[in-house]
This record gives sequence, C-alpha cells and structure tokens, in this order.
Amino acid sequence: MIITRYNIAPVAVQPDSDPASEPLLTPIAPAPGQQPSNGTEVLVPIDSGTAFTGGLLPDWSFGEWAAYSGIVLLALLLTAIATTTLWWMLHAWRSADDLRATQFSASPRPARHRFTLLVPGRHEEEVMGQTLDRLAEQDHPDFEIIAIVGHDDPGTELVVREAAARNPHLIKVVVDDSVPKNKPKALNRALQIATGDVVGVFDAEDEVHPGLLTVVDSKFQETGADVVQGGVQLMNFETSWWSLRNVLEYYFWFRSRLHFHARSKFIPLGGNTVFVTRERLEWSKGWDDQCLAEDCELGVRLSSDGAKVVVAYNPEYVTREETPPTLKSLYKQRTRWNQGFLQVLGKGEWKKLPTLRQRMYARYMLNMPFLQAATGLLIPISIAFILLVKVPTAVALITFLPLIPTVITLVVEAAGLTEFGRIYDKKVRMRDYTKLILGLVPYQIFLAAAAVRSVVRQLRGDGSWEKTEHTGAHRDAAVTPESTAVPVLATTGASEAK
Repeated sequence: MIITRYNIAPVAVQPDSDPASEPLLTPIAPAPGQQPSNGTEVLVPIDSGTAFTGGLLPDWSFGEWAAYSGIVLLALLLTAIATTTLWWMLHAWRSADDLRATQFSASPRPARHRFTLLVPGRHEEEVMGQTLDRLAEQDHPDFEIIAIVGHDDPGTELVVREAAARNPHLIKVVVDDSVPKNKPKALNRALQIATGDVVGVFDAEDEVHPGLLTVVDSKFQETGADVVQGGVQLMNFETSWWSLRNVLEYYFWFRSRLHFHARSKFIPLGGNTVFVTRERLEWSKGWDDQCLAEDCELGVRLSSDGAKVVVAYNPEYVTREETPPTLKSLYKQRTRWNQGFLQVLGKGEWKKLPTLRQRMYARYMLNMPFLQAATGLLIPISIAFILLVKVPTAVALITFLPLIPTVITLVVEAAGLTEFGRIYDKKVRMRDYTKLILGLVPYQIFLAAAAVRSVVRQLRGDGSWEKTEHTGAHRDAAVTPESTAVPVLATTGASEAK
C-alpha cells in the first residue's frame, strides 16, 4: 500500500463559493527546488503502475547474475543426474515382477545352440590359463573356446597353449598379428574361424560358473533374443576404499541398471559375459576396432536396428572378476570407457533409434562423460565462490538440492553392501560402511577427473588403448553364493521371485 502524506492547511472561503465543493485535504506538491513553507514533508502521489517495476527481480550486477545463475544451474544439473541414477539403481527392486524378470530360469530347457567363446588376452599369463581351464568345465554339450594372444606376447601364448594341450578338443589358439593391438581387433580375428551360432565374450581373468552356457541357451530359447547379457561381479571389496565402491557399481549396474536400459531398448552392452547370435555379428561386421568401448558401440548399433537384448543376473551364475589393482589403473580404465562413449556419441549411430524418447535417452547416456567433466570442473569453483562471496539465501538453499538424492543413494548403497555380503558369503564390517560413506565425495571427484581426461584425449585425437592389469585377487576370495538369499532391497513379495 502506498501512503501519501498530505499538508492539512486552512482553506479560505470565498463569499461566492460553496464550502462543500472544496476538498478538505488538498495534495500540495512543492515547486522544483522548493520546500513547503511550514517545513512539513510533502510526497507527491505515486502512480500505482510503476510500483513494482524494479521489485520483481533482485537488484544484482551482471557479474552477480552470471555467478548465481551458474551455481543454480550446476545444482539443478547435479540433482537431475543424481535422481536419474538413483531411479535406475532401484529398477530391479520396484516389484516382484521386475525382480523375477532379471533372472535366469530355474528350470533351463535342453540345449539347442552351439557356442563359440572368445577369450582375448594380452600379458595375462598370471590368470588366463586358469580362466581357460574353468571355461572348459562348462556342462553344455556343444561349445568351443578360442583364445586370442598377440604375436609379441610369448608369456601369455605359452600359458594358453598349455591350456589347449590339456583340453585339445575344446580350445583353439589364434595369434593376432595386428598392429597396434586392441581387444576388438582380437575379437574380429577370432570371429573368422568361429563355428558357433552364438558367440560369447569373456575376459582373461574371468571366473565362470560351469552351468552358465546351459542357462544362457535356455534364455535364448525362452525369449527369442538376439543378445543375452549375463551378470558380471567384482568381488574383492576389501582391497581398498575405492575397490568397495567399484564393487558396488558393478552390483547395481548388472543387477538393476542394465535391465532398465534393455527395457528402454537402448543399451550399452557389457564387455564380457555377453552372447550375440552369429547372424547379428555378421550383420554388424563384428566389433568396431577403432572404438575404445567396443561393447557399448555394438550395443548402440544393435539397439538402433531393433535387436532384442535380454539381461539376466543370478548371483549363482555371475562371472566373477577383480577390481583394477591400483587407483592409477582404474583411472586409465575409466578414461578409456568415457572416451569410448564420446566416440560412440560422435559416430551418430544412435540417431537411427526409432523414437524421440530413445534418442534423447541415448544422447543423455553418451554425453555423461561431458557432464561429469563439466561438473568436475565447476564444483570446486562453485564451492570457492560460496565460501568467499556472500551468497543470497535463496541461492544457498538451491545448492543443497543435490544432497537429497545423494543421501538417499548412500542409504541404498549401504543396503546393497549388506545384501552383497549376504549373497556372496562375505563378512561386511563396520569399517566397510565407514569407507563407503567417507569415500563418496573422493570417488566422485576421481570419476570426474577421469572424465576430464577422456575429453582432453578425445579433443587431442589420442585413441591409444590403455590396458587394465589383472592379478587374480578375486580368485583368492572366490566363493559360491547363496542362490536362495532374499535381497534386502526387494519390495514386498519379492521373495516369490526367487
């Protein structure tokens, strides 16, 4: 409400005037530069149309507008990323039907397919021989194993040929003489002599359940799938603070997130325990040997062509692996994966997806390295700005929005760690939960740093392959999971899905 002060002054009544016609309160405006004669303050009535002209928006400078807007946008971006990640993490536990759909059949059908299992290895003499022996124990009646080694890697070749001598009817050895070497080149070289109608890929350090091919064969028959993606699980969560988080990443990725991606009909496939029909591989001409994430690239192309992808995860049948042995090795691995996503984004095959929703979803997924890199650079700047500059209350409150999904995610991760320990017969101690909580921020900064490096490498045109080392740490702790365990995160009625 606008209040105008009035000067109450006596009014002289003229003889020929009507006193009732004169106003008792007469607004008096002083002439410019003058003050009222009696010293009383006089305010001119204000036009109500100009009352809110400058009051709708804060009176900030251009620099303040730019800085505060950047902080708000960053907070909203982080909130969106954290919320979508949480939603995908929980996909498998939303209902008993969702949980049931993530698993292999409890009563597999008789074998129908012939499998070719490709196992590339480079400088893997410590682990590859045992992997091949383990694969040779499959109870499926019709399969072959092709081990691929480099022509300049005599140590691994010796181990592989010894394994082939132990299983001459199952294992073939292919020597890859390509230069420079990478995993997709090795796979394409072996594909030329594969005889199976379904081709599976494993890594050199994998610990594979002997009944895996039987349930995968049945899943192909039950669903008519073009691709069956099995579960992969890192095991050595006790090794370090970051290995614990790496293990949980795999747990939620293969246990839940990949199932959501498959249902959305856009899925970046996993690097191993993935089975593709020979017909589809011939259509795709194998794997893209110029891509650092050949698994993601193949999944995108198959999704764009409408291929049916089915994901199945049973703790009993997961392929067990180890986390990278050092933080540096993990850093290089994440850089390679992120850069591979950027390569797939630039290649543009995802633009052939049939619906706008799928294309937008693909754009978001493949742009994730850019988003992580940007947030990684902006977070310290924003924190410094908040600490050094007085921030308006509304802006400060918005910056706390990402904490809501982050705290919920942390609770879900703690429940997931409990479930992981029970299913795989691992003792989870209080210090493990402490490492989980304290490692949250450092691990996110680490992932952002790897994303920044992947963007820099991509901009420089550096597509060199950085190999991940393996030591077999998962075999020292390998155990048989309790296949009948009921997940802690399952919703009401989920136990019926077991």
